[in-house]
Amino acid sequence: MPLDTSTYALSLLRLDGRRWNELRRINAQISTQAASDGSSYLEMGNTKVICTIAGPSEGRRGGGAGGDDGKATIEVEVGLAGLSGERRRKGRGDRRISEMQTTIASAFASTLFTHLYPHSTIHISLSILSLDGALLAACLNAATLALIDAGVPMSDYVAACTAGSTAATYATDPDPTAAPADAPDPLLDLNGSEELELPWLTVATVGAGERVSVLVLEKRVRAEWVEGMLAVGVDGCMQVREILDEVVRRHGARVLAGPG
Repeated sequence: MPLDTSTYALSLLRLDGRRWNELRRINAQISTQAASDGSSYLEMGNTKVICTIAGPSEGRRGGGAGGDDGKATIEVEVGLAGLSGERRRKGRGDRRISEMQTTIASAFASTLFTHLYPHSTIHISLSILSLDGALLAACLNAATLALIDAGVPMSDYVAACTAGSTAATYATDPDPTAAPADAPDPLLDLNGSEELELPWLTVATVGAGERVSVLVLEKRVRAEWVEGMLAVGVDGCMQVREILDEVVRRHGARVLAGPG
């Protein structure tokens, strides 16, 4: 899905100084929690997430037997810290959190080799320390690193990011007579302020190609603009995958080098 960059005004900068196709700074570490089977810490801009993995384990919590179809069951728990940036503290029953947990579980159910762990459970726990946009994307990226640290086999990296459109007014009051030159431009990796004002989506891909595993449109937008947003998002996922791969390779090099 190639991008025609000649149609975009590359000289225009956003409020945080980035161009339309630039990611925020991504910092990540793995094996951050020694007591867990796998763990990671990830920052996407000012969004900060800790992920821990328990399992694959059999018969956890009251003798549950895990999946009953010959595959492991994936459980996801997302918790928001009181100082994470949300004006209202989110509870476990919050609708958005529940939808996010379902989306994350579904994404990894198709990527992990769950058939290798029948009647087992893989528990993914995500703690949001700070929130400034791209929450679902940060959770997916942190979970990918933690699952790799736990040694759970998967087909490839799940890499995620967000993409939006520059025209907030078009999302709520579309003008069918607007000329093509008036069409808004896509943006990559929106921060919290941009998400409040602009229509945006979250996309996740598997591997280095364009296989989309997650696509969540967060606000209404004209259908003809979704393709441009998706193209930018997929390109961003490829960049995120390279960053995640570098984090894993650096950690592997440190482990092979040994202490000292």
